[in-house]
Amino acid sequence: MKARLVIGILSCLWLAPVMAQSCGTAELAVQVLGSGGPELADKRASSSYLIWIDGKARVLVDAGGGAALRFSEAGATVSDLDVILFSHLHVDHANDLPALVKSSYFEDRTRALPIYGPLGNKFMPSTVAYVRALFDGTHGVYRYLGDFLSPLNDATYKLQPRNVDFRSKLVASRKTSNKIKIVFTNEHMRISATPVLHGAIPALAWSIESKGKRIVFSGDTNGEDGNLELLAAQADLLIAHNAVPEDAGGVERQLHMSPSVIGRIAQTAEVKQLVLSHRMRRTLGHETETLGAIKKHYNGPSVFANDLDCFKP
Repeated sequence: MKARLVIGILSCLWLAPVMAQSCGTAELAVQVLGSGGPELADKRASSSYLIWIDGKARVLVDAGGGAALRFSEAGATVSDLDVILFSHLHVDHANDLPALVKSSYFEDRTRALPIYGPLGNKFMPSTVAYVRALFDGTHGVYRYLGDFLSPLNDATYKLQPRNVDFRSKLVASRKTSNKIKIVFTNEHMRISATPVLHGAIPALAWSIESKGKRIVFSGDTNGEDGNLELLAAQADLLIAHNAVPEDAGGVERQLHMSPSVIGRIAQTAEVKQLVLSHRMRRTLGHETETLGAIKKHYNGPSVFANDLDCFKP
């Protein structure tokens, strides 16, 4: 009886992560570059993810501290990226963009690199303003890299920052607070976004469709506006951020989903698989309690992410 119980628990945790070195050979896979948060003591890179399509790293979602090193360890190149997506511009989600851009100088990329992220407000710059603040040739922090933005440079590789603006036409909507917008398409994928609540910080959740599958990234959100459920409906894989424990309150809970909220969203959206990332010291070591709170709502396969883990939807 005990043996059957242990096997049952292990089956709930198993989501078949692929060895990191084989991720780049997959037809479609998501690789966790950074599974941690802003703390150094968690010994993890901060939030960052790669989407591999037909053996190439096509999409980078977030680029927190440590992401550039993990990007290299994964065997990815900036030359292969079709697009970079930011969920929001907190340090632990955006800090390594300059390192990746500088590294790309030594590659042979010959096409523009779109960078999408949220609009700004009084607390945060917009994505366009952020990229320009870094790389503008006159006033940027790294103005010596200004050729990546300068219209006077005739190189075909340029950064193309874009704000995702939900004040314009909606692609889909159930009510005014629930919005989905198709942001980027090419021969490999279709990418959609929705605004999510992360305190006062403008934030997005992302969906990438490819090969008949759909991978959704929650980003940082408290999950209270209903938009994530809409975006994640019938998703093959939901990567949700497990940054706070079940009993979190105050500012922590205003910024992040509790495990029970993650479970409720996964169940409502009927997602097929759940990966728990953005693991911080306040949740590390509490996996049993976290999974128990999730399983009260969602009985699908769930797993906790580590750096360089790779998952096939």
